[in-house]
Amino acid sequence: MNHNQQSNEAKHNDETALTDFLASLTDYTPTIPDELVEHYLAKSGFQCPDVRLIRLVAVAAQKFVSEVATEALQQCKARPAPVVRDKKEKQQKDKRLIMNMDDLSKALQEYGVNVKHQEYFADSSSAGMESAQRDE
Repeated sequence: MNHNQQSNEAKHNDETALTDFLASLTDYTPTIPDELVEHYLAKSGFQCPDVRLIRLVAVAAQKFVSEVATEALQQCKARPAPVVRDKKEKQQKDKRLIMNMDDLSKALQEYGVNVKHQEYFADSSSAGMESAQRDE
């Protein structure tokens, strides 16, 4: 078998796999509804009557959201645990994780999405210091 025949056979196998995958999308119900995907595709100027392509976009979006959520969870786990001051709280050993906007921002940054959120007054380390000093 020469190189051309191998190349054509590989191309045929890829086309068959793609055709089978697209056919399977007609029976698949993605997590992201078709109507939502259609709305955002139309908003960006893309019109497509083929439900398979809309579901392909939904699957890609679902994969992206899943990967970002997994990465944000890893960012959350990597953060140092808050210092517990109350002895009763130490005994409970609450292992719940709380993701915050910084975790999500770092995860999205790895995918080239820069998220900047407004810094709140209470986010700064000196928040409320002036009023506390006036009370003394």
